[in-house]
Parts: sequence; structure tokens; C-alpha cells
Amino acid sequence: QVQLVESGGGLVQAGGSLRLSCAASMSTAMGWFRQAPGKEREFVAAISAGGSTTRYTDSVQGRFTISRDNAKNTAYLQMNSLKPEDTAVYYCAAAQTTALLRTTPKYWGQGTQVTVSS
Repeated sequence: QVQLVESGGGLVQAGGSLRLSCAASMSTAMGWFRQAPGKEREFVAAISAGGSTTRYTDSVQGRFTISRDNAKNTAYLQMNSLKPEDTAVYYCAAAQTTALLRTTPKYWGQGTQVTVSS
């Protein structure tokens, strides 16, 4: 069982930046999904347990950066050039690999709201 504790999020103007953090109880591939009102939850980014592999959805490529501190089992999602369409609840997720995380994440964080105003 992996416990995930998220922090970060909040309200920011379009073009601004935010950083999300997610602390895991053990080493594992980690990432984020997001869910906007009335929409399905979608994959955002993932990073392997060792940090050598990262994956992004096309809409955030070049704007978001996922990284991790393995000593702390903590992943970070740096979100730059935020757009109103990035507004959603962001959920940290974990799985054995980035491929599994993208398709069938096994563990979830509590979620944190990100709101981007125009």
C-alpha cells in the first residue's frame, strides 16, 4: 500500500506558475492526473521511480516539468505559462511503472485544486 500526500495548488492568473508536490510512503513511479468540471480525469505527467523517464500529455509539453527527490520519495510538478484550460483538480498517482501509471494507476492522492483566471 502506497500513501500519497499532496500539497500546492491554488489560484493564479493566466501566464503564472504553480508547483505541486506529492510525497509517497515508498519509492514508486509517480505522476499527476487532472479532472476539470464535467470532464473525465486525464493523464498529465509521470516520472519513473529512478527519475530517468518522464512522460507528458501533449497539452502540457514544454510548459510543465515533472521531477523528483528520491531521498524524500517526493515528486514535483512545476507548472508554467498556465492557461485557464489548466483549471482542474490535480490528483497525484502512483504505480510500478510510468506505463502502468498512465493507464491503470493503483494509488491516488487526495487531490488539490488549481484555478487559473483569465
